[in-house]
Amino acid sequence: MSTHTSPVSARLQALRDAMAREGVAAVVVPTADPHLSEYLPSRWQAREWFSGFTGSSGTLVVTADGGGLWTDSRYFSQAQTELAGSGLPLMKLNTGNTPDHATWLAERIGEGESVALAGDSVAVTSADALAQRLKKRGGRLRTDLDLPGLAWPERPGSPDAPVYAHEAPFASVSRTEKLGHVREAMRKAGATHHLVSSLDDVAWLTNLRGADVDYNPVFLAHLLVGIDSATLFVDAAKLPADVKTALATDGIAIAGYGRAASTIAALPGDAVLMIDPAKVVVAVLEGLPAGVRQVHAPAPSTARKARKTGDELDHIREAMRRDGAALARAFRRIEAELAAGKAVTELDVDTFVREARAAQPGFVGESFSTIAGYQANGALPHYRATPAHFSPLAAKGLLLVDSGGQYLGGTTDITRMLALGPVTDEQRRDSTLVLKGMIALSRARFPAGASGPQLDALARAPLWAAGMDFGHGTGHGVGYFLNVHEGPHGIRPPVAGGALVPLETGMITSIEPGLYKPGRHGIRHENLAVVVQADTTEFGEFRAFETLTLCPFDRRTLEPALLEASERAWLDDYHATVRAALSPLLEGEDRAWLEWHCAPL
Repeated sequence: MSTHTSPVSARLQALRDAMAREGVAAVVVPTADPHLSEYLPSRWQAREWFSGFTGSSGTLVVTADGGGLWTDSRYFSQAQTELAGSGLPLMKLNTGNTPDHATWLAERIGEGESVALAGDSVAVTSADALAQRLKKRGGRLRTDLDLPGLAWPERPGSPDAPVYAHEAPFASVSRTEKLGHVREAMRKAGATHHLVSSLDDVAWLTNLRGADVDYNPVFLAHLLVGIDSATLFVDAAKLPADVKTALATDGIAIAGYGRAASTIAALPGDAVLMIDPAKVVVAVLEGLPAGVRQVHAPAPSTARKARKTGDELDHIREAMRRDGAALARAFRRIEAELAAGKAVTELDVDTFVREARAAQPGFVGESFSTIAGYQANGALPHYRATPAHFSPLAAKGLLLVDSGGQYLGGTTDITRMLALGPVTDEQRRDSTLVLKGMIALSRARFPAGASGPQLDALARAPLWAAGMDFGHGTGHGVGYFLNVHEGPHGIRPPVAGGALVPLETGMITSIEPGLYKPGRHGIRHENLAVVVQADTTEFGEFRAFETLTLCPFDRRTLEPALLEASERAWLDDYHATVRAALSPLLEGEDRAWLEWHCAPL
């Protein structure tokens, strides 16, 4: 029987058979590829293949007679359903009573036993940490075995989408200038070479884009930067002739994608290699000569990429206008078709939003899979309607729509709550409390050097006062026609030992508090904002957020009596801004819809 159509239990048995042949006590299957991407090409979706769990985050551990699937609270309900019948228990992370997979493994691995973890799917830091845990128990980690690959005979090949240039006016900083910044950081660190494996960093440094990864306009490649030269490891067949010529002109040589490890292995003994050990996999360094000194440091491109230039922000603001106009059309269409008595489902919401965005200039694709959750489905933070599982809409209750677009001039991410008809007092109260948190963070003033974890509580305070909270971060960085989730900054609760990355001017973050009541409803309001200079006082420089997203909030989901005067003023001012920005892009019923939704409270 083909494993392509066999149940998960048969796939797990094939994996256990491979473990037995190799004498391995356990195998770890992370959600990762050779670039540690968030969204994975199908070739590296082994965790999903062997577990049946389709969420975007999780770790599978398989032993001869057991194992488990570790994931966080965003996916508890989804994972419980998808793991049914697999024999794999759901291991709920961050609940206070579940050990992480490394701790769980270390408690079960004995003297002389080994754990396999494919070296092309684990970061240097993660592999080192797990190896040390196992070593204390007398076990060892093997990264030279790709057991999922051995047990997956129909494994897809590597993606082969073409690569193209991200050109002016949208790419306002040349690749030579970007590489110059990297080389300056290398000189300060005493490095002769710097390996970049994270795909968004490679794309940003080279001013190239691709479509090898769903939703992120990136391509599979490594980049080795020397003081006077650079090599891009990529399938040359994916590069048009003009791109090859432009790269050569800028001193970037082309080598086959599979040659990265052998090139690293051939570095001279006196080389000094700078890597970000959290962003480079073990396999690409397996042949590194013993004499080559390593410098472990964050990739300098990551922080530079996060601070958008003035020209980039101008393009982003225009993309936000176009995106807001598209959503106004899509949301009006949902309301109109329901009012006309037509059958509308969560799947249709996805279609309406995608079609409206596709009509905008510069649109390339979605920045992630649209989340359209009606009523109780909105309580699943990463819910996705599928042809096999979706809900019809009705003229009542709440619809949560979290969606985003990739434009040549920017990346968008927005969540809005729509009242499709009468909503309950509880729903209005919950929606208003979440909005109060969003407004509080959006209006924040903070000193230079402050980080996201220091501000996170501002968005949670109204919920905390009511004895409620949410289980995800409040904000993530967003790329410039790149990944919708971008580091190094973020807004989330403090974590012991976690890095406190300052929020610097030009950084874009989402602001998206939420509230989820399983079986009832979910609430999330989300805008994107950029960090800007606020003022300078005798206590130093202060910063603030400029809201970038332009789309009205549905006032019918709110209880105005719960808003303070300053909060009402913020919302009215925001809607006045949205009306002025979007009205010129809309006509007829679409403009009328906008005018109604942007009216003062």
